[in-house]
Amino acid sequence: MKYDAVIFDNDGVLTTLTDHEKLRRASAYAFKTQGVEEPTRADLETLFSPTVEEIHGIATRYDIDADSLWAARERAAIEEQRDAIVAGEKTLYEDVTTLTDLEVPRAIVSNNQHETIETIVDYFDLEGFDPYYGREPTIAGIERKKPTPYYLENAIDDMGCSNPLYVGDSWVDVAVSETIGIDSVFLRRSHREAYQFSQYGFDGEPTYEIAGLDGLPSILHG
Repeated sequence: MKYDAVIFDNDGVLTTLTDHEKLRRASAYAFKTQGVEEPTRADLETLFSPTVEEIHGIATRYDIDADSLWAARERAAIEEQRDAIVAGEKTLYEDVTTLTDLEVPRAIVSNNQHETIETIVDYFDLEGFDPYYGREPTIAGIERKKPTPYYLENAIDDMGCSNPLYVGDSWVDVAVSETIGIDSVFLRRSHREAYQFSQYGFDGEPTYEIAGLDGLPSILHG
C-alpha cells in the first residue's frame, strides 16, 4: 500500500459543519463576559476564527483583555458544539462508515478545539482514530492552527508513520500538506461545490480530489 497512515480533518470531512448561528452566540457571549453588550457585527463574525492580530485588535478597540475574551469564546463554542452533537444537529457524514475497514492507521487533526474533537470521538465512538488533535483554547492555539503544521507534525510523530495521506476540505489542508511534503486529498462535498483555492490567495493543488470518503480506498490501493 502506498500510504502508511491516513489523517483526517474533522469539520466538513467527518462531521457536518457547525451552524454559524451557534458561533455567533458564542462570540456574543464572549463579548458579554467582558462587559461589551453591543459589539459590531463585523467583530462578532471576526471572532468566529480570528488571527492573533485580529483578536488583539478587537481587544484594543473595546479596551478588554484578549486572552480572557478568547477563552470565553472558546468555552462557549465548545459548549454550543457539544449541545449540537447531542441534539443530532452536528452529525457524522454517512460515508464515515466506509473508513472502518481501512488497513492503515487513522488519526484526526482539526482546527476545531481539542475538547470538541474529543467529544466527537467519544460520542460517535470513533474507534481507531488515534491520535486526534484539535487546537488549544488559547491564543497560542490560534497561532498553531493549519496551515501551520504544528498539530499535523505532532500527529505524524505520534503515529511513527513515514508516508501519511491527509484528507481535508479546505485550502489550509492542502497548504499544510505541501508545507511538510505529504500528499493530500481534497474532499469536495456539497458545501464545497463552488470552492476555489484562488479565493484565498492559494495557488497549490491537492494530490487527489474526491466527492466522498467512499473514494478513499481506491486511492490507498491505487
